[in-house]
Amino acid sequence: MAAARVLLLSGRPESRPPFCPFSALDQQPRAPGAELPTNRGVDLAVAVVLQSSDQTVLLTRRTCALNVSPNLWVPPGGHVEPDEELLDGGLRELWEESGLQLPQGQFFWVPLGLWESAYPPRLSWGLPKYHHIILYLLVISQESQQQLQARIQPNPREVNALMWLGPDVAAAVAATEDGTETPRHLPQDLPPSVLAVELEENGGARPLVLPTSTLLRTTPATADSKERVSTGTKFALRLWLQHLGR
Repeated sequence: MAAARVLLLSGRPESRPPFCPFSALDQQPRAPGAELPTNRGVDLAVAVVLQSSDQTVLLTRRTCALNVSPNLWVPPGGHVEPDEELLDGGLRELWEESGLQLPQGQFFWVPLGLWESAYPPRLSWGLPKYHHIILYLLVISQESQQQLQARIQPNPREVNALMWLGPDVAAAVAATEDGTETPRHLPQDLPPSVLAVELEENGGARPLVLPTSTLLRTTPATADSKERVSTGTKFALRLWLQHLGR
């Protein structure tokens, strides 16, 4: 069922990182004793790029305790349940991670594209243990960022911070290509920081001034858990900007 749904969406843009470990494995001999997991297929996931009426999009920072992609900035998302509609799965994940439920009739959506994701993300980090096809959905709300933010109640087991990105900063983030040595030219007027909200251990929240340079980091060659925007999220941001005509 999952494979059939992906095939139906195969006309959408699709991509994977240039350092995809599955691609790298096909191009080099495997070390003796190094075997890929045999009990896992390719899982289908969905991620919601939620756009406010003032053209900002919501990103959340995954907690450091998660087994997959800890400390990365991503849109809300996760696995699609068996026989679950793709939009329903995306809206469920949005609610589970951010507490947001979008009123019927006050949003519309379009599929953005498909992304092949592996974790660990590079073969130099170790053999991949997780393999996903992620469908990014653009969900456009009629509510403003302020209205949406007022209703957000993040799930502290999965999310420890959130922020809203506008097109200018999103374009700079999307232009930092993972897997390349030389970053693209960045605008001189890029703000030095962006404002986010970080969860506190007591359940409260506090403003977080996040250096823009943190969002421009690329995936390192050696394993670490430094805060950065995921490569798949950069792909989704590029598609979002194209949708805006940027």
